[in-house]
Amino acid sequence: NPDQANWRFRVPSGQSISWTDLGCGPQSWLAGADFGDFIVWRRGGLPSYQLACVVDDALMRMSEVVRGADLLSSTARQWLLYTALGWVPPQFFHAPLVLDDEGKRLAKRHDALSLRRLREAGRTPGQLVDGVGGCLTAKDAKDAKDAKTKVVRKPGRNSV
Repeated sequence: NPDQANWRFRVPSGQSISWTDLGCGPQSWLAGADFGDFIVWRRGGLPSYQLACVVDDALMRMSEVVRGADLLSSTARQWLLYTALGWVPPQFFHAPLVLDDEGKRLAKRHDALSLRRLREAGRTPGQLVDGVGGCLTAKDAKDAKDAKTKVVRKPGRNSV
């Protein structure tokens, strides 16, 4: 029964996937070495994140995709899906992660990005804009394949 199985995309082992990321610079990944086959359709009839992103972006005719550097490795997989489906991949910009004062990733599930919470903590709208804007530079990305170690604040800038 097809609904009881996960469907995988078989990567062309040894194929190089390369693009220039607008935030992290030139990228090159080797299928079969940097990543292997991956799920595109989950048992129960649901598409995987990889397939859903590609189809959604293509059908909405996205020309640029901006997301966190922690998703950089997903782009190589998605690039293969775009190619297999005959679609042209959009341009990608992977921004360094926004970290709190303890170096932990800010996440919605922890209420860390709640504007209400930040305003209650005394942050002004200007500080919020300045702090987030300071994160969106390629200079902060030291090793694009190790997104968890990104330094996302510039010295002397307000932190979020």
